[in-house]
Amino acid sequence: MTVATITFHRQRPQQIHPRETAGRFNRLRWAMVWFSQAVFYGACWLRWDDRQAVLFDIAGRKAYLFGLVLWPQDALLLAWTLVLAATALFFVTALAGRVFCGFACPQTVYTAIFRWIEARIEGDHLARTRLDAAPWSAAKLARRGGKWLLWALVAGWTGVTFVGYFTPLQPLLADLAAGAPGPWAGAWIVGYAAFTFVLAGFAREMVCLHMCPYARFQGVMFDADTLTIGYDRPRGEPRRPRGAGKAGPAGDCVACNQCVQVCPTGIDIRDGLQYQCINCGLCADACDTVMTHVGAPTGLIRMMSAQPEGDAGTGYWREIGRRLRTPRALAYLAVMAAVSLAMAWQLATRVPLQLDVLRDRQSLAREGADGRIENSYTLRLLNMRETAREVAISVRDLPGGVLIGPAVQAVEAGRVSTVSITVTAPAGERRQQPLRLQLRALDGSGDRAEAASVFFNPL
Repeated sequence: MTVATITFHRQRPQQIHPRETAGRFNRLRWAMVWFSQAVFYGACWLRWDDRQAVLFDIAGRKAYLFGLVLWPQDALLLAWTLVLAATALFFVTALAGRVFCGFACPQTVYTAIFRWIEARIEGDHLARTRLDAAPWSAAKLARRGGKWLLWALVAGWTGVTFVGYFTPLQPLLADLAAGAPGPWAGAWIVGYAAFTFVLAGFAREMVCLHMCPYARFQGVMFDADTLTIGYDRPRGEPRRPRGAGKAGPAGDCVACNQCVQVCPTGIDIRDGLQYQCINCGLCADACDTVMTHVGAPTGLIRMMSAQPEGDAGTGYWREIGRRLRTPRALAYLAVMAAVSLAMAWQLATRVPLQLDVLRDRQSLAREGADGRIENSYTLRLLNMRETAREVAISVRDLPGGVLIGPAVQAVEAGRVSTVSITVTAPAGERRQQPLRLQLRALDGSGDRAEAASVFFNPL
């Protein structure tokens, strides 16, 4: 009897060290790195009056966005924001492929920063490859140790900044200086720093190829009009190094392979559209440099679509304008416009005052000495503004209803106040009567809040 066996051999993937290049796509990529990190590292330092301008206060269940204070009651705004962000990502993908991955994704941004540090310490891509293959020595340990130290500093400050959006940053820094940041803040700082260190320093393109689901399903958002980085095969083939001396026609591709050497995911764009491509355009920059050097027209590798007339080589922005008029792009724009209008309407009609009414369940109703019926209520008054103010409490829609208790109540800024009141009314014929309790701000803002309840009659 013969038993079949299968042996699996797993080869460790070789670290990719892309060659540095220059060009318009690389300049745009670094502009996005500078812009995104200026926003991320800088926004948490901005002040608004006496508080942090941007803060998501989980403990206080509030979010501060400059002059806007959001409460759990504003959760619908968060839902609208997520819908808008997702639709914008789909729109950009349908328009120009995975440009978010290539220019704005945090994984791409921090990998670029870490690779820049690596190149400054270990040298160019060839020197880094040789260092990988070299045995461990004092020189290699010094270079690797210096690189890891700088990575750790960047990752650590990234962790502090991230936590600073959820805990006030200045007290957090004071706690760190004292060596007592607290268990939750300390755990999140260390965890996020380690996350950044490992993913940007070691995982790198493996995140894009194997961990990120976007690479797998982004193809369903492509169509024949989507702009992607592509290779002009009719113009480039057959490939032949300049000066090869072979007879027959030759394409513009000189088989220098620099498009492969600069690719952060290590693919050959000349093999066609691949899910590993993040549309960073570095291969186009490298190819344009070579074409200029050999005296050939640039654009052998460029942003292009599958449509015969959709060629961005003669007018990139004109092609973008044409793509904006396609049904899919217009549909995404319509959804984003509708969501933006819904958010604007909700913000415009939002009242920073809320009233909740709780009945006294121990005694639904009782008869007073004057023969009137009494019901007791507990009011929860929420002032969403950042200044204290007074509100007037009144009874509506209950014939003969009279409020017994404080008709004017002071409510602190960003606080919930609890007030007990009693409402009296003449005895009615029905077991239950509807009523509304109303709050009216006395600061001249015109803010009002209402809550419905019922008035019981003992029968």
